Amino acid sequence: MSTPIRVRFAPSPTGPLHIGGVRTALYNYLFARKMGGKMLLRIEDTDQNRFVPGAEDYILESLRWVGIQIDEGQGVGGPHGPYRQSERREIYQKEAQRLINEGKAYYAFDTAEELDAMRKRLEEANAPAAQYNAITRMQMRNSLTMKADEVRTRMDAGEPYVIRLKTPRKEEVRLNDLIRGWVNVHSSAIDDKVLLKSDGLPTYHLANIVDDHLMGITHVIRGEEWLPSAPLHVLLYRYLGWEDTMPQFAHLPLLLKPEGNGKLSKRDADLGGFPIFPLQWTDPTTGQVARGFREDGYLPEATINFLALLGWNPGTEQELFTMDELIASFDIAQVHKAGARFDIQKAQWFNHQYIRQHSDADLAPVVQQQAEKAGFVCSLEKAEKLAALLKGRVNFAHEIFTEAGTIFNAPTSYDEAIATAKWNDDAIRAVTAFRDALQSFDGEFLADNIKHTLSDAMQQAGIKQGKIMQAMRLALTGLGAGPDLMLTMEIIGKEETIERLEKAMATLKINV
Repeated sequence: MSTPIRVRFAPSPTGPLHIGGVRTALYNYLFARKMGGKMLLRIEDTDQNRFVPGAEDYILESLRWVGIQIDEGQGVGGPHGPYRQSERREIYQKEAQRLINEGKAYYAFDTAEELDAMRKRLEEANAPAAQYNAITRMQMRNSLTMKADEVRTRMDAGEPYVIRLKTPRKEEVRLNDLIRGWVNVHSSAIDDKVLLKSDGLPTYHLANIVDDHLMGITHVIRGEEWLPSAPLHVLLYRYLGWEDTMPQFAHLPLLLKPEGNGKLSKRDADLGGFPIFPLQWTDPTTGQVARGFREDGYLPEATINFLALLGWNPGTEQELFTMDELIASFDIAQVHKAGARFDIQKAQWFNHQYIRQHSDADLAPVVQQQAEKAGFVCSLEKAEKLAALLKGRVNFAHEIFTEAGTIFNAPTSYDEAIATAKWNDDAIRAVTAFRDALQSFDGEFLADNIKHTLSDAMQQAGIKQGKIMQAMRLALTGLGAGPDLMLTMEIIGKEETIERLEKAMATLKINV
């Protein structure tokens, strides 16, 4: 395209940003970067009844955390501001009035009770749809059924009214969705949507069309839930005279429950014990805390990698992608039509892969914090060693300390099955010989040196090392399996290692 690519992410500040919203933002970001375009952030806050304090800041922080960089819009600025819809009221009112003047919209004075009565009549008559449309509008209180002076009198008296779109009765509305192909809808299936509410603020339908046009948006990439409204939006572009510059649409597949049956909800996340929001959220009214991916220990790069593959596939076997690799590989045409099952185990797998890639120094502060919180003294040096020893065995950084339980705590009991099978005369001779060798050891107590000391001690005692290693681990940790034993001893330290060996010899008995 000769026109520069411009996409937008336009969330509503009605609470925490759903993880599906993060995926929508991500796909917009990947597409814009791949095409050399720009991504804009717009806050759609026209529904003041649902506005939640703190939600906008939460959205901005969530995008920053996952590494989505906004080029223009709220929090960044730019030439098309303001970027909060509540601050653009006059712009929408002007366009709504233009539609009125051109006979493409009308004033409606119907009360809530009158609207309910209309729907009830239609339902009782088994009408195909109980909606305000090209047929039913002629039985309602609006500027199409009233004389002009009556309309003016009601407006001058301050009677509440809305502005509705005058939907054509018999027209075909078509759009070519980048993911779903051609979508055809007859205008009889489109109702006369409210464009401007009685409080003077626009509905989503008018506001997003006006803003996308004025902000030069070339592609609208949004969730599947907006697909039924897309023909209405095409109609609005036509009515406003902007059809030639109308953006291309792409409607993303739904995120489904882990079982795959139905749209993913917060209740599903609560029942499944996993987060559904990028960051932890505290409800400002109730104080209720909702879990976040960040606070649960997910890394931003793992979260992004997981989300990218929920509904899109590069067509290769590659699963681990940096952000730059995602940008290079992304193709909107490869986004699936079908919903994507939200597999939290896969998210944990991704996190495990990225934890393994992280440096020990990066993980050490988390380990140190967990240890000190539990009442243990843990230097950063020790925390780094624990990370090196255990990061390949965990999904989250905070689990490293949990896995390190046998390092911080000398065993108070021993695995009975291992003791019965492995604690014998050779085991006692081996532990005794190793204990004696350590007592005379005066070098640096490092894993390689410990390994050579153990090997020399076993050789001098005439014991095959492979046969006694499980017993040695039992003596030091109380368990029959675990991470690298030499590095474990390095972290425990020489004196503690000797003490544990002696305690095992005094405690464990050979079963006769």
